Amino acid sequence: MATTNQSMRGAALTKLCDFDELDEDQPLRAEIDGFGYAVFKVGEMVFVTADLCTHGPGYLSEGYVEDCQVECPFHQGRFDLRTGMPTEPPCEVPVQTWTPVVENGAVLIDPASPNPI
Repeated sequence: MATTNQSMRGAALTKLCDFDELDEDQPLRAEIDGFGYAVFKVGEMVFVTADLCTHGPGYLSEGYVEDCQVECPFHQGRFDLRTGMPTEPPCEVPVQTWTPVVENGAVLIDPASPNPI
């Protein structure tokens, strides 16, 4: 069951995972209400994208991470983790991103407030 926290400007933040579950450049899949998210730790930064690639049936949580980009395992297209923008074909459509909050050892997002594409 997801937990919520009303701390950031009234947003309903929901826990994706514990920060300690994240390994450098190793994506982690998390779900909230049946929707899949990919959570990434690059240095001390945390990034969250939709897990499903916009090009095909690949899961970004199973992808390869390098230089703040994730490579989809399906057709090796890439996305910038900071913006969700495609950086390598065949991907052309941006992947949705969320701004995570790390609070009390937990990685939280507001699922209803994705970043604009």
